[in-house]
Amino acid sequence: MVKISDWRKEIWVHKHLIFYSLVFLAITLVLYSFAGKYVAKTVGVSAPDLILDNIPTLDLDFIFVYGIVVIVALLFIYPLFFRVKELHKVISHFSLLVMVRSAFITFTHLKIPLNALQFKIPYILSFLDFQNDLFFSGHTALPFLGFLLFKNKIRYLFLVTSIIMAVTVLFMHIHYTIDVLSAYFITYGTFKIGEWFFSKIND
Repeated sequence: MVKISDWRKEIWVHKHLIFYSLVFLAITLVLYSFAGKYVAKTVGVSAPDLILDNIPTLDLDFIFVYGIVVIVALLFIYPLFFRVKELHKVISHFSLLVMVRSAFITFTHLKIPLNALQFKIPYILSFLDFQNDLFFSGHTALPFLGFLLFKNKIRYLFLVTSIIMAVTVLFMHIHYTIDVLSAYFITYGTFKIGEWFFSKIND
């Protein structure tokens, strides 16, 4: 168990890096909002998908909405209380991945699949709810990022939840198969770039 005094000391020692990472996060969320609004009003086309055309549509609304909320919360809460010296790294990697996704959804004008299941987002999270922000799947990418970031047993929890979310968005027909599969490759590539870039900053 981490002592409160040690926890405060770690926060103080890394206060500047934590602050800069939070600024980066704020900028990223603004850019993501602009990207989301852009793709929501940009008319795209739905495309055929070999996997989606051969699997049923299942109502997994609860997992889709609240599962990702729990995953993102755990992604930040775990280092905040148990890996404080890694908190700025987690925030920075999260921000970089969201920024990369903002670029991808802006360049890829695919419309949500025709037989996609409708879902309800709580009002408090409605500012993050956009239409046609498909490529690549954030629900798959974010927990996989947790798997890459942490080196202890909790990483396997993130890996399992990444697979669960991938299956969820496919059975809800909210993402195309390419959105889900590419999420793993893009997240890994973004993680490697972030490791190199952020290590330069830390030095």
